[in-house]
Amino acid sequence: MQKKLQYRQELKFYMNTHQYFIIRQRLRRLMQHDKHAGLSGQYHIRSLYFDDINNKALHDKLGGVRNRVKWRIRIYNLQDHFIQLEKKIKKDNCIAKVKEEISKDMLYSLLNGDIEVFNIPEKPLLFEMYLEMKHRLLRPKVIVDYEREAYVAWTGNVRITFDKNLQTGLNATDMLHHDFVVIQALDENFIIMEVKYDEYIPEYIRAALQLEGLKRQSASKYVICRKFTKSNIWEDQ
Repeated sequence: MQKKLQYRQELKFYMNTHQYFIIRQRLRRLMQHDKHAGLSGQYHIRSLYFDDINNKALHDKLGGVRNRVKWRIRIYNLQDHFIQLEKKIKKDNCIAKVKEEISKDMLYSLLNGDIEVFNIPEKPLLFEMYLEMKHRLLRPKVIVDYEREAYVAWTGNVRITFDKNLQTGLNATDMLHHDFVVIQALDENFIIMEVKYDEYIPEYIRAALQLEGLKRQSASKYVICRKFTKSNIWEDQ
């Protein structure tokens, strides 16, 4: 039986380098670095996003559908010892994630077209993705790369991340292969700040962020990177 979904608020903002330095300097005094960050204070994330034959995830995002789902497989710091399948669920302004670790062999089997490797009824998330791949032809679409600097605060269970150097692997899908060409996905080196929390943002953090001076954006890294592999005019929206 799957655990009950835990939804969290998620806000996204674009910012330039100057805004990033100012806000980061404030947060350093108020919050702790994410425990997964290395000596540099950040870590690398690579995600392989999936979509169905009708590009439903892409259409739903571009169309502003409030309740939607995205599937991805994620690795950290370009390492293959921890590979995670994720289903990201958006409901109104809240998000929830369901996760399941998979092996390197399972990933390569999947990339080679063997969807039966996920036909495991006793693992609900894998089995659900298997059904999506079988009936809706869910398939790998694009690799998304970026560096993340993250801060956490236990009060309000707040997590603030700065995602930098967003890149895409174009049509590559082998996320464990490091020799494919990547290109910058955002102009002018913009940074995406994400603010996630359970029920409230403590006032001392809200004051440091000064959210009133930033413009909230619908910053989907999947959509941003899919534009480089577009084949239809509507994907320019």
